[in-house]
Amino acid sequence: GNTGIALALISGIYHLDMELVMPENSTKERVQTMRAYGAKVTLTPAEDGIEGSRDYAENKVLKEGFIMLNQFANNDNWKAHYKTTGPEIWRDTDQKVTHFVSAMGTTGTIMGVSSYLKEQRSSIQIIGAQPTDQSKIPGIRKWPEAYLPKIFDRSKVDRIIEVSEQEAREMTIRLAKEEGVFA
Repeated sequence: GNTGIALALISGIYHLDMELVMPENSTKERVQTMRAYGAKVTLTPAEDGIEGSRDYAENKVLKEGFIMLNQFANNDNWKAHYKTTGPEIWRDTDQKVTHFVSAMGTTGTIMGVSSYLKEQRSSIQIIGAQPTDQSKIPGIRKWPEAYLPKIFDRSKVDRIIEVSEQEAREMTIRLAKEEGVFA
């Protein structure tokens, strides 16, 4: 989603060919934005999920010589959050943060922030959020073992909680109405 949009923008600026792969049930706004920046967007069957999209991309690499940036295995993913997001949270909470809760899509955010915050204070609790079975929540995944991102290190997460689609929808509305946060 967001990484694809950024890559589409950059490839458009530098006149590079870019093919982005997502499940066909991805939000139309993301797909339209990527296409507006000039990227080719390939939509894989929704029932195959993001795993199907990853398989498609890996086949393109193996059979057609494509280059895959692979945010699921690229250490720069989590390092970006180690260098930026973690220090920002530490600074903006006046070093008083006690818990950090994060969705676990590529796991880059939770890995990088956890690494940074635990260096500052090992007692900070890191909590990963995953959807309950059959829940569809954009940006949050429960990975089958075979597809668990290579950058994920379970030892950096103190607890994993499950969130239902209904709970996510209700909290999204509350965040908007009560805090002015669109999430």
